[in-house]
Amino acid sequence: MSAVEEAAALDAYSRIVTSVAERLAPSVANLRVTQRVRGGHAPVGAGSAIVLTPDGFLLTSAHVVSGRSSGGRASFTDGREYRFGVVGRDALSDLAVLRAEADGLAPATLGEAEALRVGQLVVAIGNPHGFEGSVTAGVVSALGRTLAARGRNGGRLIDNLIQTDAALNPGNSGGALVNGSGEVVGVNTAVAGVGLGLAVPINAATRAIVGALMTDGRVRRAYLGIGGGARPLPPAARAEVGADRGVEVLEVMPDSPAERGGLLPEDLIVSADGIPVPDVAALQGLLVGDRIGRKLTLRIVRAGDLRELELVPQELDG
Repeated sequence: MSAVEEAAALDAYSRIVTSVAERLAPSVANLRVTQRVRGGHAPVGAGSAIVLTPDGFLLTSAHVVSGRSSGGRASFTDGREYRFGVVGRDALSDLAVLRAEADGLAPATLGEAEALRVGQLVVAIGNPHGFEGSVTAGVVSALGRTLAARGRNGGRLIDNLIQTDAALNPGNSGGALVNGSGEVVGVNTAVAGVGLGLAVPINAATRAIVGALMTDGRVRRAYLGIGGGARPLPPAARAEVGADRGVEVLEVMPDSPAERGGLLPEDLIVSADGIPVPDVAALQGLLVGDRIGRKLTLRIVRAGDLRELELVPQELDG
């Protein structure tokens, strides 16, 4: 590649990042989270949030506003600042919806994470260490990651995460992961190591979660207690079940429905109650509230053999 071609490529890259930053910066808030104490409010943390509606609905990470936080203040790059309260949290997805006492905000455009490809350019916008409107860029380095975390009711797993090498730091949680078209495709949730960040994807499952939080303040979730990722099926199983992919069980939480039902790490789940589950999102989409307490038949591949297991999902208390 010639020097002229290299310069042109850099200019194109810079134009995309600059355009995305200019478009999304007004739609990302800096959060100062507080809790009520005797005599007023005390600061307990910080993070970022994404504007969903002009009248003040914001999307952030559940862990940013977890514990005893009762709200706080959201500020924007144009200097505006508003008080906010927590509408609802969902620990399993690490998503929360807030409501700011605001009007005339600039909502972000939500995209579709299922269209992402490894190697695709993404931009992270948030407020690391309280520095408002900070922008970093990188690529999608992996898809379908699982994050183990601990809530007030014990261990939990957050599935189907986007992995990126765009630099994330404390305060980025709840901020936007954006594609080159300026659409929010993820909510930054964790720093997993140097040059390694994770984001909750924006897809059909998470859109339903956000909608439930906005309207009901909570999400009833059926819980199996596994961490998993999509994996191609072995040729023999592929021919027998007529599917190409399933969900590999990477981890089984102690004393969970999965453990009680006999699921083991390295099992491959190919269907649930006869419905194919080619990836984690498909399995999550089946674990709705009316599955709680009802038997769920999983068809799995274990050591090359097909078998069925019966599990009874429980309600996530997070």
